[in-house]
Amino acid sequence: MKFFSNEQLAFVFGLLGNIVSFMVFLAPIPTFYTIYKKKSSKGFQSIPYVVALLSAMLLLYYGVLKTSAFLIISINGVGCVIEIIYLIFYIVYASKKDKITTMSLILLVNVAAFGLVTAVTVFLLGEAKRISAVGWMCAVFNIAVFAAPLSIMRQVIRTNSVEYMPFSLSFFLTLCATMWFFYGLFTKDYYIALPNVLGFLLGVVQMILYLTYKNSGKNDAENKGSQNMKEVHEPQPPEADAQC
Repeated sequence: MKFFSNEQLAFVFGLLGNIVSFMVFLAPIPTFYTIYKKKSSKGFQSIPYVVALLSAMLLLYYGVLKTSAFLIISINGVGCVIEIIYLIFYIVYASKKDKITTMSLILLVNVAAFGLVTAVTVFLLGEAKRISAVGWMCAVFNIAVFAAPLSIMRQVIRTNSVEYMPFSLSFFLTLCATMWFFYGLFTKDYYIALPNVLGFLLGVVQMILYLTYKNSGKNDAENKGSQNMKEVHEPQPPEADAQC
């Protein structure tokens, strides 16, 4: 017996996807609180926020083209606002060089690249092909975004440290991918569903890596400390007499 229709299940998972995605969008707040306290964005990069803004803009455009994708429009509209606030905040506290770099990236990626995508799809493609083309762009871009943490995973394995791969973020990204996969599945929107399969798998791998290496750095530090203590308490050989 079927208790819920595909439309109802899609709404439930889309709503949950909105909630989890909103939490993921808010994840960088501690970073910007640090920037605010230091009154400087030195040591932080703006590239992740430029990329996140482009991702939200593409998905927002895709949702508008579909016309019936309110749950995609809502979260990505909010995401665009949040990422713009982050970038403004970053620029305010950035050095002159970083201000120029960040504004150049915004003009190149979020204005020029997105403008080109919009112009090509609006003027050169019909409605059906336009939705398909933008859907594929979103899928490919999301796959690239999901693949980005591979470098961090490699760093974890190389350094035996999970310092730059917090478990909570990996967990929420995995949960987010799960919600949007089921939303795409129940709405038969495979441009949304398929990239989130990869997002789910990579998220699970990140959590496994975290659990595998979370104590490695601590053990290394303890071993180093023990070795230092041993050297301190170990009897030293007598010094040679200066007189012959």
